Amino acid sequence: MLTQSWLDLTFVHWAVDPADVAPLLPPGTVPDTLDGVTYVGLVAFRMHRVGWLRLPGVPYLGSFPETNVRLYSVDAHGRRGVVFLSLDASRLIPVVVARLGFRMPYLWSRMRVEHLDGSTVRYTASRRWPGPQGAGGRITVRRGEPIEEPTGLEHFLTARWGMHSVFFGRSMYLPNAHPRWPLHRAELLECEEDLVTAAGLPRPAGEPVSVLYSPGVPARFGRPARPAGIPTP
Repeated sequence: MLTQSWLDLTFVHWAVDPADVAPLLPPGTVPDTLDGVTYVGLVAFRMHRVGWLRLPGVPYLGSFPETNVRLYSVDAHGRRGVVFLSLDASRLIPVVVARLGFRMPYLWSRMRVEHLDGSTVRYTASRRWPGPQGAGGRITVRRGEPIEEPTGLEHFLTARWGMHSVFFGRSMYLPNAHPRWPLHRAELLECEEDLVTAAGLPRPAGEPVSVLYSPGVPARFGRPARPAGIPTP
């Protein structure tokens, strides 16, 4: 259904109480946990050349910075996925199409991704519409050494092969496929943000439990899965 590439990604995660996130998940899903804990992720990156079906990716409207706030979910069929609470993007037309056509929580923001040097990346965002206006912030990370074998937590936070959402009034699972993430551990140099609280969650307490960087992967989204599913790894 949909092709795209995700480039220059930074994953910042905090531990949260499953009870705090459960009311925000689609019907039929519960918080996915690791050792009794679940997580909220703030993921900043560049979307590159979104395309429909087998058509070439759109060069301008299909390429833009994006930052999402996401939770981790599992359904009765064992399918593990993500739930997006907000997706800030810098192109108005894709935001409108996603909101009206798919009821996705996209928001229009001023955004920028800057490479300050060979290993340091800065992401900035300021929400324009529909609000709260000015929500956003600034994240700066320094990329570290590549990860040969992810820890259990790093696998839990990144090895996700679909999303749970409500499409046209029904809870559905939208699968995706992409190569294994090339991951680097990263140092968080700066994190001033209010996107997590704007998405309806309490302000994260303490330092993030995980900060990762990836140069990116190509990805493909398939058709919404039928109700009878299979567990995901």
